[in-house]
Parts: sequence; C-alpha cells; structure tokens
Amino acid sequence: MANERLRSAMLTRGIDADELAAHCGVDPKTVERWVTSGRAPYRRHRLKVAALLREDEGYLWPDGLPDGQRKDAADAEVLKVYPHRSYVPPDLWLQLFGRAEREIGVLVHAGVFLAENPRWPQLLRLKAASGVTTRILLGDPESPEIARRGEEEEIGEGVAYKVREVMKLYRPLYNVEGIEFRLHRSTLHNSLYRSDDEWLVNTQVYGVSAPYTPVLHLRKVAGAELVSTYAQSFEKVWSQATQIGEQS
Repeated sequence: MANERLRSAMLTRGIDADELAAHCGVDPKTVERWVTSGRAPYRRHRLKVAALLREDEGYLWPDGLPDGQRKDAADAEVLKVYPHRSYVPPDLWLQLFGRAEREIGVLVHAGVFLAENPRWPQLLRLKAASGVTTRILLGDPESPEIARRGEEEEIGEGVAYKVREVMKLYRPLYNVEGIEFRLHRSTLHNSLYRSDDEWLVNTQVYGVSAPYTPVLHLRKVAGAELVSTYAQSFEKVWSQATQIGEQS
C-alpha cells in the first residue's frame, strides 16, 4: 500500500525522490519504494525525512515505533511541570517566544497576563519583521462558552470583560503583516502557548482560575505524540475561529 502521507508531504515541500534520497544517503529507487510500496525506512532515515519535511515521524509512519518506545519518547517531551501558572518563571514566557524561528501560537480565553506585558507586543513586531508567523486565538466575548466560564469561576461577566480589554490592547497589532487574530467559541480545555516545537500548556480545572492550575513545559521529540496532540487541537480551533482585525 502506498504511503500517501509521505507522498503528500514531499509534494507540499517541493521535494522529489532524488532530493530526499540525497538527503538520506540512499538510492532514489529506495525512496520510491518508501512511497509506492509503503515500506518503512530504518529509523535513522525516518528521522531525517521527518526533519526535512517538517512532519512528525509518527504521522508519516504511524506503525514505525513500538508502544514502549512511544511511551519513552512521550516522557522525554515533558521538560517540567509547574503546579500553578504563577510558579512559571516570569521571564520564561518571553524567552520561549523569543526562541521562535517559524511560528508563535497562542490559544486562550483572554491571556491578560501576557497581553498586559509591554514587552510582548514589541517582541511580536520584531518576530513578524523577521518572518515569524504569529496566530493568536481569543475567546469570543459574546459566546455562551465565555459566559459559562465566568459562571464556573463565579465572576459572572468578568471573563467577557477581560477578553474585551485584551482585544483593545492588541488593536495596534491587528494590521501588522504576519500577525493574525481570531475569535473562537470552543470549550477551552487548555490554554496553549507555542514557540515552534516548544510549548507551555496551562491546564484548565473546573471552577479554578488559570493562574492556579498546572502548566506543562513541553518540547517536541521525534516519534512522540504528546506535543502533536496539542498541535492538532490548536489547528482545529483555528480552523473554526473567525478573523478579527480592523473592525474590532
């Protein structure tokens, strides 16, 4: 059976069998067998291919790793666990985003603590100028999901108010090329902060405000699926969100 995921990834990146073969140090016919026959390469080759195509090894070859190795890889993705968001070193947030070379992503309801940091918009402008793409998802203040979150935290309209204030703070960035904002109406299970393959995941706990819930510091490891799961969640919310900009 052909490996259509590998074929699609090669087409997307504009890389043919000859280029991939040269990158891996194999014969082009070997690459053709990887694609047309679905033959799985040796792991050293899978890692090289995944890195070149900027895809997860597990996506290109779902059966490539046994369960034991998958678990070990997942454990390796967890750099640190903070019991509360307030325990995260204040400088780590901007240091994380400062390391971005390709993409910054934020999925929150409001994320007031970040939006109020005067160094944050400056960093976003610098990153945009260097070609880094930024995508920020905020909760729709008119949505029932935001209203319900306010009820759960026993602050009523407080969450919606926070979102509207954050939208005002971000207004100077709405027309900056490379920075895009959208409003989402999802049930937010985690607040996600992405810098390329490094993530801070602020978990959500029913009835508990985000500053008092745990934060996972993660970094993508080849063959693991933990970071990929959060990335898929981000993309799904993004695809269903509505764009905001000059009209806000």
